[in-house]
Amino acid sequence: MTFKLELKVRDYECDLQGIVNNGVYFNYLEHARHEFLAANKVDFAQLAADKINLVVVRSEIDFKLSLIPGDEFYVEVVPERISKVRFGFRQKIVRLKDQKVAIDALIIGTSLNERGRPFLPDYINSVFPAE
Repeated sequence: MTFKLELKVRDYECDLQGIVNNGVYFNYLEHARHEFLAANKVDFAQLAADKINLVVVRSEIDFKLSLIPGDEFYVEVVPERISKVRFGFRQKIVRLKDQKVAIDALIIGTSLNERGRPFLPDYINSVFPAE
């Protein structure tokens, strides 16, 4: 199950070199993950009300190409089961005009209950394929 979100580089996301600042890519990746989860009926407001927090525990990012102002791109999200209580998002940022990969990433997360212990409630568990 692959999810794609199209975006466009805004001028203020770039640094003095005229390229997207490396920290901004984390925002693109996170926004796409949130949209993916929302499309799969995972409601962050309800999670907070239930005292469940989704957290990132590891990020692996390969920077392959710099985006510049005006570049249109998409962020691809592919869910992956990592372990009983961890899930992953394989993500790519791809420039639309030539389909070149700018970012290749694996983001690993879990959900924490109100005591700070990892667990996966059924409605989050169902989003990720079985091991």
